[in-house]
Amino acid sequence: MTDITVLKGNTIELHYWFNNNSHTMNAIVFNKCEYEFLGIAKEISQKLKVDIEIETEPLGEGGLRSWFKFKSNDKNALKVGVALYLITNVLGTPLTTTLDELTRMSIQSVFESEEIKQLKEQKKVAELKYDIAKIEAETARLSRSIDENVVKKKRSNYYEAISGCNKVDKVTVSITDASKSNMYFQKEISKVDFPNYIMTSDEIEPDNDENAIIEIVSPVLKKGKYKWTGIYNGEVISFTMKSNEFKTLVQTGKVLFKNGSSINCHLITHKKNKCRGRGAYIRL
Repeated sequence: MTDITVLKGNTIELHYWFNNNSHTMNAIVFNKCEYEFLGIAKEISQKLKVDIEIETEPLGEGGLRSWFKFKSNDKNALKVGVALYLITNVLGTPLTTTLDELTRMSIQSVFESEEIKQLKEQKKVAELKYDIAKIEAETARLSRSIDENVVKKKRSNYYEAISGCNKVDKVTVSITDASKSNMYFQKEISKVDFPNYIMTSDEIEPDNDENAIIEIVSPVLKKGKYKWTGIYNGEVISFTMKSNEFKTLVQTGKVLFKNGSSINCHLITHKKNKCRGRGAYIRL
């Protein structure tokens, strides 16, 4: 693997290795894999606010290889570097590692690379059009909005699809340059490990907001298994109040609600894949 610089690594290569000498693959499986890969790339790049255009280049042999070139302007060069590193890390890392950890690793790998360290020391920020420290802080902030559930499900779909292709022995995902001959970073996934990337349940990690503000539309004023209704982030939601103490205060009239009343609470939202449903409950 030949070393290239962070700023020149603008292409991701997906390489499917076969257990025979063929260079073809089931078109349905291939297109499904590419679709899920592009979904991961879109989620990450959009949430990082990277203005990019993804181009697909002709396929290569050696099993089967496809390339995705990420075109961007100079001011986004570092964020594109993080996006490519994170996309590659996501596709090449099992379910047990969180997106937060992958994001931290990706940001660290880009901003602590020798090339960027030298730019910091030499203060050649004109090449990037921005102050490096500000880009790093902004990238870390924006990365927190990436939907881990979307990323995990699409990665699971990818490996579920490729698992159905019997002749695939392994997959490598790499960051390379425009010439496609120099590698910056690579992940290799053997077929025996594909199950470690596939979700076995419709249940996905719940969303936790420990400082949620919910405007109350319909409180529950009597005992029973009734749900409250409120507005959270502009969306009407139904939820279960888990605090017995707070429910008692409401039911006895010690806490009153009027138009515009809100509560500050810990909101836990449970979801299922494929938009099959969601449920929320609150701890106060």
